[in-house]
This record gives sequence, structure tokens and C-alpha cells, in this order.
Amino acid sequence: MTGDSAGAATPYAPPERGTGPTVVYRGVTLFDGTGSPPRTGMSIVVDGPLIRAVVPDAEADALAEGAEVVDLNGQFVTPGLFDAHQHLATPPDRPTAEAVLDRLVHSGVTGIRDMADDLRQIGDLARATRVGEIAGPDIHYAALMAGPGFFDDPRTHQVSQGAVPGEVPWMQAVTEATDLPLAVALARGTYASAIKVYADLDAGLVAAITAEAHRQGIPVWAHAAVFPAAPGEVVEAGVDAVSHVTLLAHEAATQPLTSYKDKPPVDHSALVTGEDQRLEKLFARMREQGVVLDATAGLYASREFASDDPEVNERAARNNELAIALTAQAHRAGVEIATGTDYETPPEEPFPALYEELAFLVRRCGIPERDVLRSATLIGARSAGVDDLTGSVQAGKLADLAVFARDPLADIDHLRTITLTVKRGRRFSRSAYAEALPQEKR
Repeated sequence: MTGDSAGAATPYAPPERGTGPTVVYRGVTLFDGTGSPPRTGMSIVVDGPLIRAVVPDAEADALAEGAEVVDLNGQFVTPGLFDAHQHLATPPDRPTAEAVLDRLVHSGVTGIRDMADDLRQIGDLARATRVGEIAGPDIHYAALMAGPGFFDDPRTHQVSQGAVPGEVPWMQAVTEATDLPLAVALARGTYASAIKVYADLDAGLVAAITAEAHRQGIPVWAHAAVFPAAPGEVVEAGVDAVSHVTLLAHEAATQPLTSYKDKPPVDHSALVTGEDQRLEKLFARMREQGVVLDATAGLYASREFASDDPEVNERAARNNELAIALTAQAHRAGVEIATGTDYETPPEEPFPALYEELAFLVRRCGIPERDVLRSATLIGARSAGVDDLTGSVQAGKLADLAVFARDPLADIDHLRTITLTVKRGRRFSRSAYAEALPQEKR
């Protein structure tokens, strides 16, 4: 090389600690995500990417000398929000992904889980949002493992373009003959945050993958039913999080589970009561083990399942009823629920699908706003394994904040009054984002 290059510009880079003025966000009503009640008249003192202190306004003066003071009098602050189920690169489309990430971070979202994609692109997007080349939340992503039968799914071809599906480090076909220590090491080499166990694996293989992943220090995120592995077997394997509440219905299956493509029917009328004892035992086990449920509860009520086919609409409506009943039952049982979407609103919409999921949890599942906001903050961070770094507004954690003009605890639709996002200490103004939108989207 003849000389060093400065590299790409990083206009969204977080500030470095100790290199600039401390920032004090004053006069807020704070929901800190820890389970404590909201506190009025609070100040959040930020040094670079980290929170230095969270104190009453009267105590902030001693910490504010030489600081930049941001007066948020009368506004409401929560930890940065978390979407626990995104897919940004199936198939890869860089401009679309960047637009989604930009909208997310300007809507208060500071972290997401990407639940298996083409990690060649996701890894670059994660790096770009982390160093500040593009605007977006932190991305925590999974490398996928499934049985060989899954890899004729067209999505596996979309995320393995130029290679063989099932034979790439980010999407591996696993059998009894697989060298699991090597397979997990290959997955870790993609810089994945976790391994996602998807489909067509029996209970023994799910347990073996989970044990080896944990031995190598990486979490396991799984479909709630892996086929033929049933939900109870997936939980018993020791996974850290499971996705899709409707798949939990297969714990009460009356026929054997065989493969992902051949799901047996479930007793819908018995399960929509939200009182099935087989599910109650499963939820108790999940609570005891700390398994997070990425419910994707509102998925079947979304535009993703809107159709001109009456049969498709009927099936979506039945799944929607099931999602409502089982999510409410899981919440009553004390299961920690993360707010994942598994879809995104159209590009012309001003706000992301996460807002729809939170409203669904409140209005359709009957979960109180305070619990839903905790799910969207601390539990979301926990689902990604980063709750020691973010998810609550506490000294020493990342300065990841969402600021609202009106109280989302009073009405979950007040999320749409977002005024400011702070991600790792970097400010993202909603008004600046809105001004760049066409008039009809503002």
C-alpha cells in the first residue's frame, strides 16, 4: 500500500467518551425499563456513548458544569426500543435495508435481532450502523442451522446466492454425522450473535447443537417447534429464546410432528381458551429457565397476510385468534416476552411494524402498557443477550434512549409522538427525518 486511506465517512458515529462535552437531558418523566415506576423531574447525564448518571434534576447541576444541556421538559423517556425479529436481507437489497434501518432508528429503535439472512450483507450493515457510516440501530444477527430437508426452501437460495444452500457458514445443514464443534465455530466466524435452530431437527440434535453452542459461548435462538422436535423438547434442550407463539400450539399436538413442511393440525377450539394445561406446564418451564418468547403476536393481523383468497384469510384469522390467546396465557404465566415483528410496514409508511406489534400486545392480548414497554426494551435486549449493555436507563449502560412528546404508558399510540432517539450517545432527531419525507408521509 502506498498510503493510508481515511475510509468511508461516518456521519452517524457515536461520540467517544471523554472527548467532548457531557450531555445532560433534563426535565423528563423517565420509564427506565427496570420495573420501577416512572419518575418525574429526572436528568440523564451522558458521557460519549455511555450513561454516567440518572438523577433528579436538582442533583444534576453539580454534574452539568461545562456540559451541554438538552431541555426535555415535559417529555417522556424510555430505553431505546428493540425489534426482536427482523429479516433485512432475504434476499439482499441494500437500499431497502438502509431505508428500513433509517426509519427504525428515527422511530426510537436502537437494537434489532436479525433472525437469519444473507450474513454477507447483514455483517456489513451491522458494521456500518455500529461505526456510523449509515443511520440505524445496532444489529444482532443469527447464523442458521436446520435439517437437510429444509434447504429446498426458496429463501435459502435467496440468502446463499453464488453458493450452495446448507453449505455456507451462515446457513448450515446438520445431520447426525455433522462435526458440531466445527459447525458452531464456522457460524461464530460470521460474527453472529447466536445460532438459530430452525427446522427438521429431532430433539437429540437440537440438544446437541445447543450444548455445543453454549460450550463455545454463543446463545441459541430457536423456532418454538423445530419439527420433529416439539416445543417442550426445544425448551428442554436449553435454548435461550424461542420464536413464534403459534408454534407453541404443537405442544398439544394430537398427531406426531414430522417435518416443517408437514405440520399437523392443532385443536384450535381447545387452545383459544388460553387455559390448556399442557401449554401451562410449558410456560412454567420457560419461566423457570428464563427462556424468552419472541411472540411475533401481531404477524397474522398484519398486511403480510392480507389476501383476496377467502381460505387464506380464514386461516390467518384462526392463527390470529391463537396468537392472542397463547400470548396472553404466556404473559399471565410470567414468561418474558420480547417484541418481534417478522415483517415490516411498507416504505411509504412513516413508522415501523414494531409500533403495530406493541399496540397489538396492548389492545388484543390485554397486556398492560408498562409490561409491553418493558418487553420492547429490557426484554428485547435480553433476547439478544445484551441486557448487560442496554435495555434500561442506568448508569454504566449505553446511552440508548427514546424520547416522546406524550406518555406511551397512557396510550401506546403515543409512540407516534417520538421526537428524538439517542443511540450510543448519538442524537437522531425525528423532525429532521420527517422533513426529509414526502409531505404525505409526515
